[in-house]
Amino acid sequence: MNYVYLLRCADGTLYCGWTTDLKERLAAHNEKRGAKYTRSRLPVELVYYESYEDRHEALSREWHLKRLKRAEKEALIASQQRPRSRPATRKTWPP
Repeated sequence: MNYVYLLRCADGTLYCGWTTDLKERLAAHNEKRGAKYTRSRLPVELVYYESYEDRHEALSREWHLKRLKRAEKEALIASQQRPRSRPATRKTWPP
């Protein structure tokens, strides 16, 4: 599985990336083994993710997410954190 994710850094900024292992990548970011951008903005918190079977789709989605305005990214984050009407389909956080 391929994941596209948004992190909220300690300074309030958002970081977008992709990975095949969301838990490991989050740990790497918080252990200063992640992106250079996040190393000086620790700790980071996973606030949004999407999963894709295809790597190309995930990379394409990451490209598009990086071009969204901050308000649009915040709207995505808010939409994922809302309770869903069918608990059986809820994603575990993080997967």
